Amino acid sequence: MRHLPLSLATAALLRATSAQQPLNESDILGTLDNLLNSLDGSVGNSTIDDVYSYVSDQAQAGLQAILKYISPEQYWSYGRSPPVYPTPVSGDNPAWEEAYAQASALVAELNYTQLASLTLGSSDTRGCSGFIDPVAGFTGMCLQDNENGVRGTEQSSGFPSQLSIGASWNRSLALERAQFLGREFKALGANVLLGPVGGPLGRIARGGRNWEGFSNDPYLSGQLIAPTVTGIQESVIACVKHWLFNEQETNRNPFAFGFLGYFGNQAVSSNVDDRTTHELYMWPFQDALAAGAGSVMCSYQRANNSYGCQNSKLMNGLLKTELGFQGFVVSDWYAVHTGIAANEAGLDMVMPSSSFLTPESLAEAVNNGSVSAERLTDQATRILAAWYRFAELEEPGLNQHEGRNAQSEDVKSTLLQGAIEGHVLVKNTEGALPLDPSSTGTLNLFGYDAIGGLNTSAEGLGLYDIGLANTQKYEDGRIFSFIDYYLQAGDILPDPHAGPQIALDGTILSGGGSGAVKVAWSISAHDALASRARTWNQTLHTQFLGQKPTVKAPDAPCIVMINAQSSEGWDRSGIRDEYSDTLVQNVASQCKNTIVVIHNAGVRLVDTWIENPNVTTVIFAHVPGQMNGEALAAILYGEQSPSGRLPYTVAKTESDYGDLLSPSLPSAETPLYPQSSFDEGLYIDYKHFIQQDITPRYPFGYGLTYSTF
Repeated sequence: MRHLPLSLATAALLRATSAQQPLNESDILGTLDNLLNSLDGSVGNSTIDDVYSYVSDQAQAGLQAILKYISPEQYWSYGRSPPVYPTPVSGDNPAWEEAYAQASALVAELNYTQLASLTLGSSDTRGCSGFIDPVAGFTGMCLQDNENGVRGTEQSSGFPSQLSIGASWNRSLALERAQFLGREFKALGANVLLGPVGGPLGRIARGGRNWEGFSNDPYLSGQLIAPTVTGIQESVIACVKHWLFNEQETNRNPFAFGFLGYFGNQAVSSNVDDRTTHELYMWPFQDALAAGAGSVMCSYQRANNSYGCQNSKLMNGLLKTELGFQGFVVSDWYAVHTGIAANEAGLDMVMPSSSFLTPESLAEAVNNGSVSAERLTDQATRILAAWYRFAELEEPGLNQHEGRNAQSEDVKSTLLQGAIEGHVLVKNTEGALPLDPSSTGTLNLFGYDAIGGLNTSAEGLGLYDIGLANTQKYEDGRIFSFIDYYLQAGDILPDPHAGPQIALDGTILSGGGSGAVKVAWSISAHDALASRARTWNQTLHTQFLGQKPTVKAPDAPCIVMINAQSSEGWDRSGIRDEYSDTLVQNVASQCKNTIVVIHNAGVRLVDTWIENPNVTTVIFAHVPGQMNGEALAAILYGEQSPSGRLPYTVAKTESDYGDLLSPSLPSAETPLYPQSSFDEGLYIDYKHFIQQDITPRYPFGYGLTYSTF
């Protein structure tokens, strides 16, 4: 007799419309079996199976309804992401045929313990973000952050961020940038570049990692992620992240990263319907896979109440079956909260190591039938196939190439052009720009963002660089230290505790977190403008500290430089800040030609001062990397005409974003299993403004230039 997942509670629900005593499980199963047996072959086995399937589905729905009635918290903790098993076996794509043949040949020579070691990160000290140990015929695999440059070394470039490339709307530029990225990673011993970013897509305006993606629009993001994958994989494996629905930093991890087990709250669950999943959040990943991406990173949070890195619907169903993904799935760091269940759900590689499995225990699980040999073989084959196809290196590891300068002279033109094209001019009145060096004898330069500095780390923070030119501080002068970062990233500090809104002691070379970069040199706005002032015999008045600078030459242009910082680990506490807005207003009160430049790692509101007639020009400079000052000077003096367009929508007020402003927080009903329901469906960013009939300050795709047509 078939066994159905019916419990006494489920049986009670099936009789919920009756006042009679509920039947027990045995009664229901017996009745069904008698009914089907009485048909005596008059219906086929498929029909009988359909009946059992239907009743099973009803039972599942019934159990959830009862749990919701008895305890909403228990209901939300009950996984609702549909199971999809087994993992489809790869190797049926002609483009991967040769790599799979090589991988299969090596796999056939390895025992289960060796195969298992290919799937589990190790503690090898080679200076990588993650490492897979060598086995016979395989030299090892170094996985390294990030999509903006090689993290952990100053011997590589600080590239314009994906947000800046998104503002360029330039596929060719995306490809060229990615080609140089891949070459630098390979030169420094990395097999896998942990990027590009396909998600977050930017659902919430305050999202801490929105700056890492290209755009809030899935089509634009997909058009730029495809050439990025192509360019990277000329040299190393691209790892597209984060699959899927990683749209907020708040509660992205369970309390204390889950190291305390079930003590405290679990990670937030992104609850998304099928249409929204396919038409919005999967879209950039689909384009990345069409370009041949060799790896995908699963994400921290839960998706429809099942953790992303053990979610069979996301990995087995959508990624490997629907999209036909041929490469390997690697976990985000410490994102795995189970053992073989994650393997069976479609995870191929655990990083940076597993708390649940060792190569020996995973091999034993295969021997005792807990994991199929086919699944382990498929995991190892996927990993090796990507290695053979894109990134076979003799000496993987950053420490093996210490001291090597990965930068070439050729990269500088791409760094500069990428930075320039990421600038978006949104206001330019009274012919303020471009500046004419022959008639601009004096220039005023104000603001904390105009200068560079000494280091790029939060105080005492060795693992994740913040991407600043100076140590990061809060607006009241307190140092933002490594302990602040980890308390927030581990969701030990509740909202609204967050990192600083601005980088008060210098410009931002990148946002913070694993996407941050360190560079040996950079050119700040002050550097570039001072150089031109010397060449053209100009007077440059500067004041970088404080909110109330004195304008010494009020008839000359006044450039005010501010920023909006953002980071992995926390969501922004606002999309404007009083300190910077007061600075702009104070300068504009003294200067009739105030030019505001914002290095913004995400959306930044401007309505506090945008209609002030003395504010003649506004530029969203985004996060342009180490050539930020040179790029700005080229725009200001008309050496290049601005061509950038906004890859997102700028509202007039925070309230215009509605429920898409801030991250979802635990509620009274679900304090331990926080929920984020994507009830808006497809209507994020500009679609939200259209649907709600809200006029933005600057619409998606907006941007001015100096040329006339």
